[in-house]
This record gives sequence, structure tokens and C-alpha cells, in this order.
Amino acid sequence: MDKLKPKLFSVMKNYSKEQLIKDIVAGIIVAIVALPLSIALAIASGVSPEQGLHTAIIAGFFISFLGGSRVQIGGPTAAFVMIIYGIVKDYGMNGLILATLMAGAIMILMGLLRLGTLIKFIPTTITVGFTAGIAVSIFVQQIKDFTGITLPRDPEDFVDRISLYAQNMEGLKLQTVIIGTIALIILIVWPKITQKIPGPLVAIIVTTVIVAVTDMDVATIGSAGYEVSSKLPTPSLPEGITFDTVKNLISPAFTIALLAAIESLLSCVVSDGMIGSKHRSNMELIGQGVGNMASALFGGIPATGAIARTATNVKNGGRTPIAGMVHSLTLLLIMLVFMPYAKLIPMTTLAAVLMMVAYNMSGWRDFKALLKAPKSDITVLLATFFLTVFFDLVIAIEVGMVLAAMLFMNRMAQETTVREWEYAEDGEDDENDQDAIGLRRVPKKTAVFEINGPMFFGAADKFVDIVRDSKDGTKVIILRMRSVSALDATAFGTLNKIYQECKKMEITLILSHVNEQPMKVMKKNGFDEVIGAENFAPHIDEAIERAKAIAG
Repeated sequence: MDKLKPKLFSVMKNYSKEQLIKDIVAGIIVAIVALPLSIALAIASGVSPEQGLHTAIIAGFFISFLGGSRVQIGGPTAAFVMIIYGIVKDYGMNGLILATLMAGAIMILMGLLRLGTLIKFIPTTITVGFTAGIAVSIFVQQIKDFTGITLPRDPEDFVDRISLYAQNMEGLKLQTVIIGTIALIILIVWPKITQKIPGPLVAIIVTTVIVAVTDMDVATIGSAGYEVSSKLPTPSLPEGITFDTVKNLISPAFTIALLAAIESLLSCVVSDGMIGSKHRSNMELIGQGVGNMASALFGGIPATGAIARTATNVKNGGRTPIAGMVHSLTLLLIMLVFMPYAKLIPMTTLAAVLMMVAYNMSGWRDFKALLKAPKSDITVLLATFFLTVFFDLVIAIEVGMVLAAMLFMNRMAQETTVREWEYAEDGEDDENDQDAIGLRRVPKKTAVFEINGPMFFGAADKFVDIVRDSKDGTKVIILRMRSVSALDATAFGTLNKIYQECKKMEITLILSHVNEQPMKVMKKNGFDEVIGAENFAPHIDEAIERAKAIAG
């Protein structure tokens, strides 16, 4: 069973000076990568730039210190942008702090209840669908800052945002677009030149210098009205919280917890493959929960494991949680020394950075591949995608999960079949399988029904009329259950009705080859005593012999 022990405490037993140096170098490089992303993601989420750094520093430290992965790097990610933006818009920063605290508590509870492995039950169609939807929403959101247009009001939804863009496109500023385009070109070309220096950092430095030297009319973080502070945050609890606020934030909090759990554990799986290790999923959830609660207390935003930053850590030699902790401390140092200069960064450059983030997270290749999947999977994929874009991420995940479950149950119901054996002449059976159907002779006045697939509520209607479908004069009904792997309460109720109908019509019901789980359900309900132990046959031959004896 997955141990509830931070990975840091396990890897330090054989820690060496050589690995310490590698971890420090990797942590510094990851911090340089995280710096522009944390600022850009914070602004896109509707909060101040330093709150993104506070999140990477506080949450990132605790996620590494208490998490279940050797190399996980925690911090703000693009997956949260739209949901944070909505919470801040509707409930303010107090609401966001409360929702993040609640999400952290939910993740800790999930870890303590050892629910880490349950994340694998989230279908790929849902994760790809809402990830692509978030990417589209983020990309469209950045058009405003990338073009420099001014909107008369804050858009209410995706359609309203597109409408406002179309109505105000005459306000496009050419200089702003030029700087944004330069930033995009750097972001696309620079990784092909070298991977040692992060492209976003180069784009920010180059465009900031250009704007400052040429005195171009381009909005910057400072001129856009964002306050930039290098002060250390102090912990505080949200104020003026009411029961109604808590009730309204339960759904967003669950969504934040679910997103953080999915993304962090997916990052763990990816990094495990890169370093040949194995993470502790439940401890990772606890570390993520503590990190999010700490982030909220210090005025930060939700955080999770960042796949790109984690991969950067691995590629640069990081192999223990020390690298993640160094990453947080490096960001703290950068914030204290250089944060005042962040006000000079052009807003269009940050928009370009987030456009590239949106493109990279869109997973369009996976989306395209899933369009060749069965129709039920395509339905879930498209429903989750369009609900994320046009409505709300919370609604998208809820509807996606319900729709996926219903379509899965329908698919399983279609797999469950009931077939009556036909009368046949004597023939040769499979010598290697005493339970093979072969061409066994069915005795007169006997009906044999073979059930294939799980007997559950979605398929209960398929075997409810077994007695009525039997021929007149039938004295024995055999239910061959060799291929029945599961029996639920609804199907058991149907089975009990079959027995009661048999009893009224003086028909003996015999069950052949009942598997372990269905037998447990029957014994728990006393059905084995009701039907009689003699009417349970280990395989079909014995069931047929008993039918011959009963039918004469």
C-alpha cells in the first residue's frame, strides 16, 4: 500500500554532495523558467503579479517538502486561470482564498483516505476535453493585451468577449502588436537555438529593453495599473465569510481540488518515466493540499504540479525534492531584489507567453486522435470541450463525468447478453474445458439460458422475462452464469423475481457455475438457502444431470 511518508525523508538516506550540487543548479534553472510564467498566470487570473510568485514560493516549497514525488515542481498553472478569474470576479480575493483553503483540505482528505489511485478513473476524453477548452479560453483572453485594444467592460462569457473584440478592433495599437509579435517569434525560435536559457525570460528581457529604450506607446504592468511589491506576504485568514459564500464555493473548491489532483499525479507519472522512480500518490495529494492551504494563507492562488517545470527539473539533473525547495528559495530572492523592475514588462509580451502556454497545453494532437474513437467517447470529448469554452469548467467536468458514466453503463449493458440454448444432437465437447458449451443435449422440459456479461441495473431488463420466454411444460430452468463477473442489487432483485415466478409455476431454478462476487451477494441476502444448495451446480454437466433427474 502507498506509504504516507514524504519522498524527501526517503531519498535523504543516501544523499550525496554531488547530487546536492545538481539539485541546486536544477532548482535555479527551474526558478528562472517559473518567474515569467508565475507573473503572467497571476495577471491572467485577475490577481496581482506578486501573488503568482507568492504561490510558486510558498506552495512550491511545501509541495516539494511534503509531496510524494522526487522531482515534482509545484506552482500556479494555466489549468486554473479561468476558474480563478471567475471566482475573483464573483467573490473577490476573500472568496478565492476560502475556495483554495477548502480545495487544500479536500486534497488532504483524499490523501488520508488513500484515494490517490481513484484519479485514474477520470476518462482521458474529459481531461483532454477540458484542457483543450481551457487553452482556447486562455488564448482568446490574451487577444486584448496582445493587440492593445480597450474594452468598455469586463466580458461576461466567451461569446461576449468575442463580440466585444469585434466591436472594438478599431482600437488596435500597431506598436503593441509589433512587440507582441517579436515576443512570439522569440518564444517559437529560441528553443531551437538553445534550451539552457528559457525562451520566456529572453522574450521578456528583449521586449522590455526595446520598449524602454524606444519609449514606445506600449502598456506595461505598471502602466496597466498593477501594483508590484517585493514585500514578503504575511499570513491572514479571509474576512467576512458567510455560510452562503461557503455553500456557493463548494463546487469551485472541488473543481480546484480535482484539477490539482489530476495535473499533479499526471506530472508524477510522466516524471516517474523519466527517472525510473515511483511516486506516492496519496502523499502527493497531502503535499498538494498543504501547499494550497499555505498558499491561500499567504494570499496566493491555487497551485499544482507543473509538468513542464518538472520536466525541466529532471532534464537539468534534479533528482530529489531539494531541487524544488531551491526553486522556491531562488524565486524568493528574485522577488526581493528584482520585483520592482517587473512593472516595466510589456503586457503584450505576457500575453504572447500565455498564448504559447495555451498552445502547448491544448494537446491538439491528442484531441485530433480522440476524434477517431467510438462515438460515445467523441460525445464526452466534445461536450466537455464546448461546455468549458462556452459555459464553465465546473459544469463541464460535472456533465462530462455524468455523461461518461452513463455512456459507459450503456456500453456495458449492450455487452450483457442472454441466450437460450437450442436442443442439439450428441457431439464432442472440448476435452480441455469441462465447462465448454459444445453440443450437449438439453433434457426435455428443461430450458438453459446462458448469461454473458455483468448482471447490473443497466442490463436487468435483459433477463427479467426468462421464465415467460420458456416453452410451455418447462419443469427446470438452468441459468449458466460462468461469464457473469458481477451482480448488483438491482440485478439480484430481478434474479429473486425469476425465482418467485419459477416457484409459482412449479419450475425448479438451477444456477450453474456462479462466480465469487455474485455468490457473495446471494449468500449475503440468504438466497443460497432459499434456492437450496442442491440447486447450485459447479458446472453445466452437473446442472444438466440434476435437470434430468427432476424432469424425469
